[in-house]
Amino acid sequence: MAASSNAEQTQLQDMEEEDAGMEEREMESDEEEEEGMGVENSDEDEEDDSSEDEKENEAEIQRLEEQLSINAFDYNCHVDLIKLLKQEGELFRLRKARQKMSELFPLTEEIWLDWLKDEIRLTEEEPNREKVYELFERAVKDYICPDIWLEYAQYSIGGMGSPGGIDRVRSIFERAVTAVGLHMTKGQMVWEAYREFENAILSTVQPPPGRIPSREEQEMLKTQLERIHTLFRRQLAIPLMDMEGTYAEYEEWSEHGVPETVVHQYKKAVQQMEKCKPFEEALMVAETPKLAEYQAYIDFELKEGDPARIQITFERALSENCLVPDMWAKYTTYLDRQLKFKDLVLSTHERAVRNCPWTMGLWKSYLLALERHGADHQTVSDVFEKALNAGFIQATDYVEIWQAYLDYLRRRVDFSKESSKELEELRAAFSRSLDYMKHDVEERFGESGDPSCIIMQIWARIEALHCKNMQKARELWDSIMTKGNAKYANMWLEYYNLERSYGDSIHCRKALHRAVQCTSDYPEHVCEVLLSFERVEGSLEDWDFAVQKTETRLNRINEQRAKAAEKEANLARQEDERAEQRRKAKVEKKAQKKVQKGTRAGEKRKAEQDDYQDEWNEDAGPKRHRGNADQPTDEYMETETGLFGKATPPGYKPAPPATKKAPQGAAAAAPSAHRQNEDNPELRNDNSSVFVSNLAYTLEEPEAKLRTLFETCGPIKQIRPIFTGKGSFRGYGYIQFESPVSVPEALKLDRRDVEGRPVFVSPCVDKNKNPDFKVFKYNTMMEKHKIFISGLPFSCTKEQLAEISKNHGTVKEVRLVTYRSGKPKGLAYVEFADETQASQAVLKMDGIEVEGNKISVAISNPPRRNTIDKPGSSRPTGDAMPRQVYGARGKGRTQLSMLPRSLHRQSVPAGKVENGSAADGEPASAAGNAAGEPKQLSNSDFAKMLLNM
Repeated sequence: MAASSNAEQTQLQDMEEEDAGMEEREMESDEEEEEGMGVENSDEDEEDDSSEDEKENEAEIQRLEEQLSINAFDYNCHVDLIKLLKQEGELFRLRKARQKMSELFPLTEEIWLDWLKDEIRLTEEEPNREKVYELFERAVKDYICPDIWLEYAQYSIGGMGSPGGIDRVRSIFERAVTAVGLHMTKGQMVWEAYREFENAILSTVQPPPGRIPSREEQEMLKTQLERIHTLFRRQLAIPLMDMEGTYAEYEEWSEHGVPETVVHQYKKAVQQMEKCKPFEEALMVAETPKLAEYQAYIDFELKEGDPARIQITFERALSENCLVPDMWAKYTTYLDRQLKFKDLVLSTHERAVRNCPWTMGLWKSYLLALERHGADHQTVSDVFEKALNAGFIQATDYVEIWQAYLDYLRRRVDFSKESSKELEELRAAFSRSLDYMKHDVEERFGESGDPSCIIMQIWARIEALHCKNMQKARELWDSIMTKGNAKYANMWLEYYNLERSYGDSIHCRKALHRAVQCTSDYPEHVCEVLLSFERVEGSLEDWDFAVQKTETRLNRINEQRAKAAEKEANLARQEDERAEQRRKAKVEKKAQKKVQKGTRAGEKRKAEQDDYQDEWNEDAGPKRHRGNADQPTDEYMETETGLFGKATPPGYKPAPPATKKAPQGAAAAAPSAHRQNEDNPELRNDNSSVFVSNLAYTLEEPEAKLRTLFETCGPIKQIRPIFTGKGSFRGYGYIQFESPVSVPEALKLDRRDVEGRPVFVSPCVDKNKNPDFKVFKYNTMMEKHKIFISGLPFSCTKEQLAEISKNHGTVKEVRLVTYRSGKPKGLAYVEFADETQASQAVLKMDGIEVEGNKISVAISNPPRRNTIDKPGSSRPTGDAMPRQVYGARGKGRTQLSMLPRSLHRQSVPAGKVENGSAADGEPASAAGNAAGEPKQLSNSDFAKMLLNM
């Protein structure tokens, strides 16, 4: 009774506690409702926003699905659809989208891992684990990725409790270490996971302390310990990162120490690791896709000759460069010629064409590998049909893939039988190939890709050689000739050789006569072959007919050639005349411009007159007021060839230095400061100087600015900024260093921004002594490792462009093209490490948007620079425009002569001078009169003529 009473009391207490709990929950619920009233409006707003986002995402999902229904091979569209579905949590639609993409493309490691993790979460609710195992099997076939193998092994450990589960886990781990155990940086984690699994098994077979194990338990314990020993030994024999830690762990774990054989293998592996370490370090610091670094690593391993290491290095390279056809081609070629393991070779070929389906060479190698390893006919035919639908980029690719398939079909035929199923299939394939070229290929590319009808020639030779069917062969050759090939001698000779080998002399003679009649490229050769044939096999009548026919044909050909040559000469003469007219018009136009510049009115003309008077160093009379007649006030531009400024008239001789006087006024102060060096050429050294131009005319204190810019290049001897006669800066100058060693460093500052303008820095070179010297430092030919980008926004910087480009390869240099004022043109050049990276950048960057601008990207192939009218060109000049000797930088703005064209005179022989002093000291007028020439004009005469124009 007491027990019953206690039970009832306990039950009563439980009921009271339950009631109290219910009351508390009701009170909490009421409080939550009251609190919720205050935030009800905000919750509704959030729900509205989320519903709008869901609608937008659903609309975008439908758009992507429609786009994929039109073009299932849009890789980026697949990726975007998967991201949206994952974001929306549509797991079943997501599974379907991933499935479709995996059927068309190999998936990246990231996509596979996301898919596998989602499927693993789903199988927690669904007991079917086999679907996940199948998915893992598909994942490890696309790329050899250590992370996927590790995930596979760890997932299999979860099923080790099922029958045969432990053996399955061991099998997966063995496949994993075989596939990725040699991976220098990530292989170690797979080995460690394998050892941890075996150590966990060891803990289950060890007997508890104090109990003597049975014989069976002792055998199991011994076997398990041996497994772990073997794993340590296998791992220590492989060069992997952090091998020292594994060796120390083995020393601590092993009761009897490390065997000598293991130590020896470990030391060899360490030596191998040291050899590979530079390549691994280069990969660590390189930016994706690291193609050049992987290529160097592969070349190293090929020289070492270890097949397993070569394979894993190729696989690592391809995991980051899966869209590089040359890498796949190199890998499959190695497997075809060296390893020759059927499963490995064929699976690699399949992965190659799935990654780069547009590359015909990979499909062709795949067909050959299938035949080489004895694949059934249906498999080869299926692969060929896939190749036809792969979308090659040129018509000739389809010709080559058809040739490869037809070669395969021909090798299947037993020609000892008159008729067979394989022979009929071969003929049907030839007929289908011709139809395919005519309809599919020509419609797509506008050409058949087989202008010489190679496929038909092969078919005709097979019919003649193997089938003894010359009638069919002749029909095929008739068709070949009607496709525009009758005018080529080599085509007729190919047909003649076929008739010579498998036909008769009647058809040989007929073929040669048709060749003589139709050939237009090498008729002499065809005629010679016909005459040689009749010499051997023909009668007198045949010989006479052949001679008559060849002579008639050759006479006609010579007439046609003469007419064509005459026509070509006339066209060339007309073109020369038009070019001469254009040249004269251009010369006249330039002369008119010079005359117009010389007719400027007012004070400017007066100032120019004074400048000329100063330059010519003549007595100016009462009008001269700017200084002594012996001291010119205009600045001379100093170049490699001497004074580079306004041209001096013939006969001009500078006054002796002793007669020069300092210029008056502040305007002449700056030029005079630099004339000391100009009057002492021995103080100048072009080998240690650079020419600086494109500076702003408004640049204040140019000497100080230039010194600040160039003083980092080395000790500066002098800086010579060039000024006008009025003291304004001309925008260029010269920097002379103490040593020529500083010049290369100074040239590196070319295009450096100085107050918003790119400064041009070039060497000082006398072009009269070095006519081939070019200031333009950039290549004008095609550069396959460099890309040209147009359509860039003007706000785009070098850093932004480098950031965009580095995703496609190693960027060595970025150059933005600007105007001389420094304003961008929207153009740029990006230089990559090699041609492959540049090609990939063109494929991936062309058409993308940068700040709303759609850019165009192509391989750099600048147009040839036009040298017409450039300094140093051999263009002739007219009599009215005397040829002048320009400096190293050609005709600059400061060289424009203001002298009217009508006043220019031809240079006079030695002993005759114009407007100057005679060599013998006589006055100019006397010298002129003695020579019988008209009276020479003085400076004042020139000034009057200028003012009266």
